[in-house]
Amino acid sequence: MSDLPAAGPELDQAVARVEHELGRLFARIRVSWREAAVTVHPDLQPLGYQVLTSIASGKATSAGEIIERLQTDKSAVSRQVRQLEELGLVESVPSPADRRARVLVATDLAQERIAVARARYEERIGERLRSWTAADLDHFADLLNALGG
Repeated sequence: MSDLPAAGPELDQAVARVEHELGRLFARIRVSWREAAVTVHPDLQPLGYQVLTSIASGKATSAGEIIERLQTDKSAVSRQVRQLEELGLVESVPSPADRRARVLVATDLAQERIAVARARYEERIGERLRSWTAADLDHFADLLNALGG
């Protein structure tokens, strides 16, 4: 006996509904990135915000790491990094591990503005999620993990 659900119209409808709801969620996430970008700086684009938060979190501190993390092209990342430097949000400094290499770091100004943007986002999503039970949240996190896995 298989653990897979039986195929049929009900399963097809359920899959279609999940796809629809994921589309709505992704659209909302894109709006949130746009809002966060504007909170950091009025001229910042959503991709620039993603680049900045990758740098600020320490998860990507070189152009190559940013390209890999965001799955975007080199020219787009290069433009965004240049703009972030011009806006005083990012600077290139010698790498602590190899003084010959350089890494990108978020400035104090960037960290402050990211904190404001994140607080706004976390307040909005927190309002929705706090109405769920811990068990529902854990189950949802497990389902998201399985979907992304």
